[in-house]
Amino acid sequence: MMGVIKFCAISIVLNVSIQSSAAQLQQPPELFVKGLTNSSTLLPINEPDTLSVIERDTSFMQIDTKLKIAAQKLKEKVVGIDEYVATNNFNTDYCFLVDMSIPSGKKRFFVYNIKLGEVEYSALVSHGSGSYFPGCNDLLVFSNMPNSNATSLGKYKIGNAYQGKYGLSYKLYGLDSTNANAFERAIVLHSDAYVPQTETYPRHIYESAGCPAVSPVFLAEIGKYIRTSDKPILLWIYN
Repeated sequence: MMGVIKFCAISIVLNVSIQSSAAQLQQPPELFVKGLTNSSTLLPINEPDTLSVIERDTSFMQIDTKLKIAAQKLKEKVVGIDEYVATNNFNTDYCFLVDMSIPSGKKRFFVYNIKLGEVEYSALVSHGSGSYFPGCNDLLVFSNMPNSNATSLGKYKIGNAYQGKYGLSYKLYGLDSTNANAFERAIVLHSDAYVPQTETYPRHIYESAGCPAVSPVFLAEIGKYIRTSDKPILLWIYN
């Protein structure tokens, strides 16, 4: 089980550990990155011209900079999320966040503890085959259209469990204009044996027909949150 990762400088890569406190949300954060190189490196998140930095990044597929941006983005996404879940009758303790700007071989599904401001678990998750095309450098495209086989961005309500083609699955209801057709498209949260437990980057992982598919082990983990919750859990897929 992955150790708890403190919120204010969220860990995006394997074996990253960040120590901070919720009171420091407005302070310039730093991201402590391990595993990207042979030595640990302290990388500032708040660079003034992030987009131009990614053009100058000489790391393989610019992964260092992508992860720095993703860390900052997650920090920004969860601002106000406690109010959103309370107002919309979601579970106020946990939500699930998926950042599709992170390559599929890196962990990008996050179980976020709203009360503590911590990411408790992270795991691999697939995107739809219609979202990827050769040469896109992991810049995915997204669609809400039927038969697109693409991932749809937006907030989802996780619904009832059922036994489907992939075994235990959870219905998903799209809450935004960008994913309003999710239920009709049969976009669900499910597991697949082709989704590995460990990171494969730079290799990509299995692509779904648009569903956020995770490993069987990880589905069992997040299933504990879903089953024990008296309110729906929010799933937010963003890019």
